Amino acid sequence: MLILPAASIMADRLLTGLPLGWVLIGRWFVFWAVGIRLFIAGIRQVTKPAFTAKEIFNFSGEESFPVIRELGFSNISLGLLGIISLFKVQWCEAAAIAGGLYYGLAGILHVFKKPGSTNEVIAMVSDLGIFVLLAFYLFFTLLA
Repeated sequence: MLILPAASIMADRLLTGLPLGWVLIGRWFVFWAVGIRLFIAGIRQVTKPAFTAKEIFNFSGEESFPVIRELGFSNISLGLLGIISLFKVQWCEAAAIAGGLYYGLAGILHVFKKPGSTNEVIAMVSDLGIFVLLAFYLFFTLLA
């Protein structure tokens, strides 16, 4: 979640000459963190709900699979918004708001649940980190 956005930011700067700033940073973090990450997670949750159920939430039975699949539909939808925002620049802030709110709320939920596994800790840290980054992007972009 850091390497691909950073590489994309650097490549974009070299190709377009745009200055390094929140617009460029936000564009690529929205694409990778909201777009690609959530889209792929959604596909995985819809097709293989057992991983999310067992590895993230520590559920042992299959009774949670329908809810995990619905979470997957939500992630696919948000992810598609983030992917499209790369091509429809005017969608970037909306994708950052929706995705950032999702990551922030999910991160807070992980904090209150008190992570019990390495996967939960990774999910919590990355969710909160992406939330903070997108919040800065929105703050500085909407201020301008």
